[in-house]
Amino acid sequence: MMDVTEFGPSFFSLQGKTAMVTGGNGGLGRAFTLALASAGADVFVPSLVDDDGTTQKLVESLGRRYVFAQTDVTAPDAPRHAVKSCVDTLGGLDILVNSAGINLLSDDVTAFGREKWDPMIAVNLTATFDFARAAASVMIPQGCGKIVNIASLFSFLGGRQSPAYAASKAGVVGFTKAYADELGGFGVQVNAIAPGYFATPLTEKTRSDAAANARVIDHVPAGRWGDPADLMGALVFLSSRASDYVTGHTLVVDGGYLLR
Repeated sequence: MMDVTEFGPSFFSLQGKTAMVTGGNGGLGRAFTLALASAGADVFVPSLVDDDGTTQKLVESLGRRYVFAQTDVTAPDAPRHAVKSCVDTLGGLDILVNSAGINLLSDDVTAFGREKWDPMIAVNLTATFDFARAAASVMIPQGCGKIVNIASLFSFLGGRQSPAYAASKAGVVGFTKAYADELGGFGVQVNAIAPGYFATPLTEKTRSDAAANARVIDHVPAGRWGDPADLMGALVFLSSRASDYVTGHTLVVDGGYLLR
């Protein structure tokens, strides 16, 4: 058993660790990448779209290595290839953050069909499973690892205009629990983070609409939109030694939105 006197900043350090962040060069994904790099990890980012090297420059300014691989996370062989490339280029895989996600909306519920449903389930849920499974093939033999899936407030709420988003993110929470149970005996922890309303390019339309913006703010006890930096501590905790006895948990970071 650990001696409690050992506890200190090193419990949150990721020095010497290698992380993969799907979709990790934009929006909340970039915040996740920078959080891990700031804590000491090298980061491999499989993503469909590059960001002109912005994230790479930020990571390297922290003294960490960054590798980008243009990747369609829904492609059948993408997870296996990404994991192999991460191990080959950075020397291992200790942390996986399933951050890639999309949200397709429709004002007319009857117009929301399989053409929107299928890609959202594929990116938000199926790719989460596929990448976790590929990562587990490395983490199980080494006897340790951290998998952090990105859920949402809409894992717990209905949410209009996009039934597939709520369904996929609810599925992420269920999958997180199931895989935590599967992998717990191998020294691998599987958890999730459920962000609330955050100020990113994806929410710019809502934030620029005075009435819609007010509806969000009035529902948040913290009285503001989340900043991507508000998620960084949660991710470092779930990726570090500090969370070795935490698994199957979904950490909601929402400024208190679910309280009202």
